[in-house]
Amino acid sequence: MIVSSAFAGKRFAVLGLARSGQASVEALLAGGAEVTVWDSREEPRAAYEGRCQIADPLAMDLTGFAGVVVSPGVPLNRHPIAAHAASFSVPVIGDIELFAQARADLPPHRVVGITGTNGKSTTTMLVHHICHAAGLDARLGGNIGLPILGQEPLPAGGVYVLELSSYQIDLTQNLDCDVAALINLSPDHLDRYDGFAGYASAKARLFQMQDPRNHAVFGCGDEHTLAIAREASARHDVGFVHVVQPDALEGQGAWPSLQGPHNLQNAAIAVEIAQHLGIAEAVWRPALASFVGLPHRMERVAEANGVLFVNDSKATNAASTAPALGAYPRIHWILGGLPKSDNLDECAPYFGNVVAAYTIGEAGPLFADILDPLMPVTRSEMMCDAVRQAMDAAQPGDVVMLSPACASFDQFRDFEARGDSFRQIVEALIEDRDTPCPPGIGQ
Repeated sequence: MIVSSAFAGKRFAVLGLARSGQASVEALLAGGAEVTVWDSREEPRAAYEGRCQIADPLAMDLTGFAGVVVSPGVPLNRHPIAAHAASFSVPVIGDIELFAQARADLPPHRVVGITGTNGKSTTTMLVHHICHAAGLDARLGGNIGLPILGQEPLPAGGVYVLELSSYQIDLTQNLDCDVAALINLSPDHLDRYDGFAGYASAKARLFQMQDPRNHAVFGCGDEHTLAIAREASARHDVGFVHVVQPDALEGQGAWPSLQGPHNLQNAAIAVEIAQHLGIAEAVWRPALASFVGLPHRMERVAEANGVLFVNDSKATNAASTAPALGAYPRIHWILGGLPKSDNLDECAPYFGNVVAAYTIGEAGPLFADILDPLMPVTRSEMMCDAVRQAMDAAQPGDVVMLSPACASFDQFRDFEARGDSFRQIVEALIEDRDTPCPPGIGQ
């Protein structure tokens, strides 16, 4: 784990003992801190009997505490811990802030912080992949993978690559990223903020924490991101703010897992970050081609009889489905689930790429009515039927794509279960198209 003398002799409360909370407790204890822990569940509390004080910080006098560490999932705009800690002038922080405080005791290293509404995970994984291709020691952390405090510290010259949600940035005060990136910005998580402006301000804080001599990288796809880029330009030294133009990056056809306009933007930002880390084109270009991508995000799950099958189950709204439809010229589109809106307007620019649509789930009838005048539509209702019908209709060179533009909760536990179901059905039907749909996976 990451251990620092910065915690020695200080008092912290940790509220919530899931993965990041547990990692925070262990790092604080190893660093010599006095720790009070609390969780609404008895079992995780019991694990710290004899090692920590066990008490609810909401019921405590927090005078003298160095911080209350909470999970990013705690809604600070509604949870009483924020006001309670403030009444004692105690900051409410997260594990990323503890990492920031521990950095002085780590071997010389660099930190990359990546945020945005969409594309964070892909871009973070891609930067990590490029670092390894360059022979750099690198660790993933933040909103992806294992809690950063629970991982072994890197040797000198290493790079910590952090995906950062707005919630994590809210809980961080001192993270000075050597390279920070904002991919894009659109309304999201508005239940946690005072409107879109509050959400945008949370993202902007990543750059406000930077030393002016460190690099800031921005996408160019929306005015909100460009506005934050202009603000950063006013604070950073000349030449240290870069707005990336994705069209200048050529060769996307050679990167199988990075298709679509959104992935061109992700790749362009990753390349800009890599170049700031000193990684040459002779390294990053082949790394783009060898990148495998993340499960459920434009994931190539199979190819049979010249037809490619793509799992984009992570696309839970029309805005995230739209660029997926722009990735291929002939798509058999499986969509539907629990709708988040009553239209598919954001997908409309790419309808010309859709050979046929297959609607499933609660949104199926609504989406079928929208698309019927524009393209052939099959009202499939169930995932297995949709995959079989698309497979029967697809010709060599076509793509069968699950990109639902909906949440999954009408038929599946989560988008991962939905994507796993799609993959299993595809594999079973490729093996034998005449077999009945496998039981329990999207009949």
